[in-house]
Amino acid sequence: MPDEVTIYHGSQTAIERPVFGEGNPRNDYGLGFYCTQELELAKEWACTEEDSGYANQYVLALSGLSVMRLSGADYHILNWLAVLLANRTFRIANNVAAEGKAYLLDTFLPDTQSCDIIMGYRANDSYFSFANAFLNNTLSLAQLERAMALGKLGEQTVLKSRKAFGQIRFVRSEVADREIYYPMKNARDKEARSSYRKERESSRAADSIYLVDILRGGWGNDDARIRRNISG
Repeated sequence: MPDEVTIYHGSQTAIERPVFGEGNPRNDYGLGFYCTQELELAKEWACTEEDSGYANQYVLALSGLSVMRLSGADYHILNWLAVLLANRTFRIANNVAAEGKAYLLDTFLPDTQSCDIIMGYRANDSYFSFANAFLNNTLSLAQLERAMALGKLGEQTVLKSRKAFGQIRFVRSEVADREIYYPMKNARDKEARSSYRKERESSRAADSIYLVDILRGGWGNDDARIRRNISG
């Protein structure tokens, strides 16, 4: 891993000094400062239908920071899902979903409290639909893995600790024109929604694994049947 990385935060305003402890605690990875390493993606995130925004550029020094890469080879999709379950609000449609949520949190939730930085998949409304469908036993584990592997909604870098906030340096802010980037944002979202529909409608293999099967089988975090992420 490099000593430092360039990251971007898309927002409606220029932010020279991110403030530790501010923000929405119900985001994917909890309270934190959410960024991406892709400038164009930050510009998409910055825009609304009505307004342009800003892509704020920073340099983050990684020396001495504990970094959890949820999309890396040390983790798998159920770790990512457990982190979402700990922070986001899911629709619990049946008893299997309720039991499954408790089991996933107890078995697969990594220790995010000791991390300064979390890197991983971003679960906007489209990807969150995949996660919610898996929890409610209507999407298989293989389908969930394929959805995440598409990766077209981008990965996020989230500053979690006061120490991480102390190692970020503002570079500049760049205007993100809504007439350019809001349509791009919409197109990306529509593509993800289309992928979701195709997965939901695809034929189910006889050996497909669903959440109920994981519960019945008592799968553990190091279970060989869970495919590790292939990115390093």
